[in-house]
Amino acid sequence: MHAAGLERIELERLRTRVGQLFATLQEATDDTSAPLPGVWLPAIDLCESSDAVTLRVEVPGVRAEQIQVSLSSTCLRISGKKRKRSVPRGRLVHLCSERIFGDFERVVSLRWPIDVNGATAELQNGILVVHLPKLRDRRGMEFKVAVKEIDI
Repeated sequence: MHAAGLERIELERLRTRVGQLFATLQEATDDTSAPLPGVWLPAIDLCESSDAVTLRVEVPGVRAEQIQVSLSSTCLRISGKKRKRSVPRGRLVHLCSERIFGDFERVVSLRWPIDVNGATAELQNGILVVHLPKLRDRRGMEFKVAVKEIDI
């Protein structure tokens, strides 16, 4: 095969892979339902390796007990509530407040088979890191099935 032919095949393979990556990113960050009024969406980073999917979520000022992480076969849901610290009346006047408080939720569609038993979530310095190990691809592997004899 000519060098130009191999180059064309490699470019086509690269174009296909880039298209898949963009489709994956779009799927993973699409939230099919609009957020409810008063609910904010924390920023996320979504990373994939050969053996896991990792999500980093910005939730500054939120404690671990204020966060709920739930996982199904099709999506990861992160929700919770960031509470305002109470300040005694008359002592402080806010001139400007840009920080977000209240309920938050982020739903990420999962297109990977995930090992739900191995999933972990850790909160450190306002960043929630959710680690989702992928299920190993078992296609082509041989499994032994026990044969049980039944007496009649």
